[in-house]
Amino acid sequence: MASIQPIRPAELSAEEWDVRCDLAACYRAFVRYGWTDLIYTHISARHPTEEGRYLINPYGLLFDEITASSLIVVDFDGNVVRGDYPYNDAGHAIHSVVLMKRPDVNWVLHSHTRAGMAVSCMKGGLLPLTQQAMLFDGQVSYHEYDHQTVGSEECEKLAADLGSNNAIILHNHGLLTCAPTIGEAFTLLYNLENACKVQVDVLCSRVETILPRPEAVAKLAAVGGAGGNGGVLEWTAVVRSLERGDPSFRT
Repeated sequence: MASIQPIRPAELSAEEWDVRCDLAACYRAFVRYGWTDLIYTHISARHPTEEGRYLINPYGLLFDEITASSLIVVDFDGNVVRGDYPYNDAGHAIHSVVLMKRPDVNWVLHSHTRAGMAVSCMKGGLLPLTQQAMLFDGQVSYHEYDHQTVGSEECEKLAADLGSNNAIILHNHGLLTCAPTIGEAFTLLYNLENACKVQVDVLCSRVETILPRPEAVAKLAAVGGAGGNGGVLEWTAVVRSLERGDPSFRT
């Protein structure tokens, strides 16, 4: 595919356009890694220059249709500020409350993957079976299921359960990660998703499992789920790969 040279719309600041390109790339990365659920689930980014606003996917588009210019801007009160599409009500409720309650967070990623949902149904939660799982030791929260994810009381509880962690398993629902940067939030979800996949495989094998020593788990967990570089190298590599395949996300 020929290289696409995107032209930033005059009405958008350079800061917003950069965030839009990263957010659109993240939607395309969800497609690549098999994390999509038709038109459902959502990824959001705090608006870089406009207080109390964030960017999210237009409700109704598949993730491989999302581009930088098609993303919508929504304020924390639920008003679409810029964009030609509505948003998913549950998506607004979840993302707005996390962004409001966590001023240190700029990116929120939510998924309904098969493995993530499977582990979300397990009473024991995420087990320290692999290196990727151990990275989350003491750093992943849990939230009890309630179908009223659009209700303010329920979303307040979700934010309270998340606390200061950057990863949460929503019981009987799925996964959510958040972070100051897209690289960190994406790498957290990548590692958490892989940890869930292996856990399902191991438990399905019905063989005796090996659990590492708690002190070894603690040492690895100190590294953090996004690794030592905060996900910068990982995300840069993902974007390079997306650009080689289909750079239309930048349009």
